[in-house]
This record gives sequence, C-alpha cells and structure tokens, in this order.
Amino acid sequence: MSHPILSEFDIVFAGGGTTACVVAGRLAAYDPSLRILILEAGQHTLNKPIHVQPYQYPFNQAPTSTTVTFHVGNPSPRLNGRAPIVPSGRCVGGASCVNFMVYTRAPASDYDDWGVDGWESENLIPLMKKLETYEVQPDHPTHGYDGPIKVSSGGCKLGISDEFIEVGTTYHKRQYADDTNDLETCNTYSVSYDASFLTSTTNQIYLSHGRSKYIDGTTGRRSDAAHHYVYNQAHNPNLQVWDGKRVKRIIFEDKRAVGVEFANDPVSCPDADQSSSIVRASKLVVVSAGAFGSPTILERSGIGAEAILKRCGVEQLVNLPGVGENYQGRSDHNLVFVPYLATDEAVTMDALWRGDSILQESLAEWNSSGKSLIAQNGLDSKIKWRPDDEELKAMDPAFQPRWKEFFQDRPDKAVAIFCVFAGHVQPLSKPLVLPPGRYMCTGYYTLYPVSAGSVHINVTDDGKEEMDFTTGFLDDPSDIVPLNFGYKKTRELLRRMASYRGEVAAGHPDFPEGSAAVCREASGPVDLNAPDIVYTTEDDEAIDRFHRDIMQTTWHSLGTCAMKPEADQGVVDARLNVYGVSNLKVADMSISPLNVGTNTYSTALLIGERAAMIIAEDLGINCI
Repeated sequence: MSHPILSEFDIVFAGGGTTACVVAGRLAAYDPSLRILILEAGQHTLNKPIHVQPYQYPFNQAPTSTTVTFHVGNPSPRLNGRAPIVPSGRCVGGASCVNFMVYTRAPASDYDDWGVDGWESENLIPLMKKLETYEVQPDHPTHGYDGPIKVSSGGCKLGISDEFIEVGTTYHKRQYADDTNDLETCNTYSVSYDASFLTSTTNQIYLSHGRSKYIDGTTGRRSDAAHHYVYNQAHNPNLQVWDGKRVKRIIFEDKRAVGVEFANDPVSCPDADQSSSIVRASKLVVVSAGAFGSPTILERSGIGAEAILKRCGVEQLVNLPGVGENYQGRSDHNLVFVPYLATDEAVTMDALWRGDSILQESLAEWNSSGKSLIAQNGLDSKIKWRPDDEELKAMDPAFQPRWKEFFQDRPDKAVAIFCVFAGHVQPLSKPLVLPPGRYMCTGYYTLYPVSAGSVHINVTDDGKEEMDFTTGFLDDPSDIVPLNFGYKKTRELLRRMASYRGEVAAGHPDFPEGSAAVCREASGPVDLNAPDIVYTTEDDEAIDRFHRDIMQTTWHSLGTCAMKPEADQGVVDARLNVYGVSNLKVADMSISPLNVGTNTYSTALLIGERAAMIIAEDLGINCI
C-alpha cells in the first residue's frame, strides 16, 4: 500500500514533547537553514491559558482532558487488583506544559551512576546551567542565569509552607538549607519562595531565598519547553510543528531511517481523514515520543523483541529485546496525596481551583503584574528525606536490605520527598470530591523504587492495537515501606502546623473503630511536643491497604528505550543511536538507564540539551 509523500525535511521528530522542543529549538537556532519538522499527536499550546497560567495545572489531569494521554496499566494484585493509570503529556511541549512545575534536580551522582561516556555529571552540569535562568538567588555555582527556562518563586508566598518548615526544623529535627537543588544537598527542609527569614520556636533564624518553580518571575507564566525553545522562533519558516499528527512507524530503506509514516490523530482531529501519509527525512529521524510513545513506535517499525512483534504481526527489522523494558523501578516514582482540613484564615488554592469569585480578582492582578495565586502551584516547601537511625528502626524490616545496598553509603540520595500543598490536590487514583472549604494536602513520593515493569504494543482479537503496560508498582516488598512510614511522619508534621484543623477522613486509611489513629476534625494543632500517634498492627494493615488502593504515578515515566549496552537490554548507545539501524536516534526520558531522584522535567530538559549537542556534532554544526 503506497502513501502520499508530503514533503522532505532534514530532521523529523516523531513526537513533540519537552525534549523534542529543546532539541529542535536548539538546532534551529544553531543553523536556521536546517529544515526541521516536529510531528505531535496533541494540539498546540501557544498562549493557551490552561498551559500558561500556572494555577490551572490540575485541569490537565481532569478525566475529560485531551492535553494528556491516560495509559491504563494491567491490573495488579499488589495494588489490590486495580489497574493503575499513568498520564503522559499530549500537546506541543508535552509534560512541560501540563506538569506541576515543581523544580527539583537529581544529585550529580545519579548521572555518574549511568556509567555512559559523555553523560557524566561533569559534562552535564554546564548544560544544566545553560538551560535555566535561576531567578531565586544569585551566584550559585551549579545554577544558570541566562538560559531559556525561567525558575522563580512564583506569584506569592503561602504561609502554610512557613508552618511546614517550622515544624520540620523543630519537631522533625532536620536542618534548613536554602538550596536543596545544588546537586548534592538532601535531608534538609527548603522553601520555594523568596523569604528574608523564617523563625522557629527556638528563636533561631534561618536565612533563605527559597527554592523554586518553573514559573517566570516577571510574567507569572509557566516556563515550558514549547514557548521557550520553539514558539519563540516563529520567524524561522524552516522550523515547523504539525500538531494533531500521530506517528505510526519509521520508514526504512534497508536499515537506514528515511522518513516517518503518520496519520491525523483521532483524539485531536476526530473528524479528519485517518489515512496515512509519509514525510521524508534526509539526514535524521529522532523519536521523541516519551516512555510510552517511543518504544511503541520502534516496535511498530519492526524494532524490538521477536515474540512481541510476531504476536502483533509486525515483521522484525532488528532484534532488540530491550525495547519497552526497564519501566518503573528504573522509571516512575510512587506518590500518595493525603488531604487535611485547614483553618478558615489559611491562604490556599482551593477557591481558585473551584472558580470562585476570587478568581477574577487574581486574574486581573496576574495580567497587570504577573503576581497573585494565578502564578502559584500551591507547593512552597519540601524535604528530600532520608531516615535517621530512629526512623529506620521504626520502619518495616523489609526495607533494611534496600537501605544497606543502595542508600546507606550514598548520603546525597534521598529515599522520598515529603511536601505540603496549600489546597486539595485531587488524587488521580481515587478522586475525592470535597465540599467547598480550605484544605491542605501532603504529598510524599519515593525516588528510587525497586520494582520494574514494561510498555509494549499489543493487538486484540479483533485486530485493534492497544498497549500492553505493566507498571510493576509495589511489586517489590521494600517499595511500600517508605510510603507507610511517610504517611505517619507527614501526618505528625501536619498535626503540629498552626493551620491544621483535622483530617479529611475519606482521604485517609480506614482505621478500625476505637483506634487511636481514627481521623477526625480538630479545633487546632497538637502541641509541638505532643506524643506521636501509636499505631496497632491492625492500623498498620489499614495503612498498607490504603497505599495499595491509592498509590499512584508521579508522572515520571522513563527508561523504556534505555541508553545501555545492547547486551544489557539497551536500545540506544551513548550518542542516542538506535542499535542495528542508521539515521535513527531516541531523545526523551525513555533513554534514562536508571532512575533519577527528581521531578523529571529537569532531566528531560537536560537530555534535550545534550541531544542537541550530539546531533549538531554529527552534522558538523557549531553549537556554541
């Protein structure tokens, strides 16, 4: 069957997410004569409020959203039989246009652990600096100050985060650090706004200029890859973005990638002709469709494990059994949101998210000054947490081998991030509709889970293509232990915060009647030195059940086209070339060979910058 060849470009990107925008934008700036095409299944994001107004980020996760794709995993007994849902970005700019805008960076050692030539931290730190303008504090040696991505405090400060820091540095007995994103510091509390001081109950003063968000401090807009790498080059007709185009497969001549077959995307273009077209690529095809899209494009193109391709009726071009493997333990992070009641005086995001009358006033302020809660995500404080000796003893022994093998001698690697949101963040796994009010919400997520899964194509009995997706969430017994402890510790932190008014029982474990752990409303916080809640064996079982019912993705999928030796289930080499073929690279989070202890937007940007350098070198282009 022949398909019309629409046109020819030098480089064609299959997928238009974060990394694709970085690579395409950099290459277009290095050499404006390069003919570059981005094919993206989702729609354009240019100046759309849902993408550029920071407060709107939860709306991208709504069940009716078309700005993300909801991937449904296979049911798992470890999740009490439920089928987990993992969204990924589905728009120009991908996850950078829909994520929570949380700014964290992995420890430098995570990249050294990859063991890949050219990807050591000493080579990557200059690129980390190159990509950002760190507006929070001057003269930090690992931060950048003239890059395209703006990092700031957001539009206004939230008092709830002051309380979290105060309790953390006193009751939880952790230090305060003014930058936990310097590539090594962890196990200290930090804030995400500019603050001249924080005063604890011991009258000790902690100087701080805050941590940050991917929000432009001047305009108050989200700082994403689409606007800052691609849309700002609208003057260059050689850089094109075709939205609403779903890539089916790569076209090869012998084993050389020469083009891409695509069709109108049925979600973005429901009424359009679904027949296929081909666009040719004279120099290079780059697959940048993320941890879900990239391996499945390769498999549909005949690159993958023989059994999977045979099952789906795809003729094998290259035997590459690592395609689609390495998901989760070397991929996502395990996240739980838990809601609490806040005092009527607390400043939270709830009224904005409900669309109350305050919204218009906040929008007016944002439009004129870039400030107000519109330029907020509700998350202003966090800790990259490592357990101390006492906490380790209190944790289930199932975690001890993992602690000794991985964490104990790596003091820069956190076990989890604990944070507090000023507002009720709707969990993806078990939506909870609450009456109008003011809420706060703990988030805790583990950074290096052990369990692993996979992403592959599949064909149903009636011939329809679908995804065979196994998350692996909580398969390893050690993975749930920090979550169970995280629930208890974050509950103790919130119970001591001035804004605390009790728990939202429906969003907590179902403790047995009469238990000291039963959730209820409260008239105020407990004393800072009050005893911790004592949990019985039955209470612990309720917490364990709760986590298996509610634990969800952190939207940090990676690893399914790993940059490793081919013999070790690798898919691409150190220069991102797909093994066994030519003129084909993968550039996105799917290449990450190991997990990274961070919200992965920072790593996706970094991979984009490194990929742009590699491709420029391959093409003989000066990329200074």
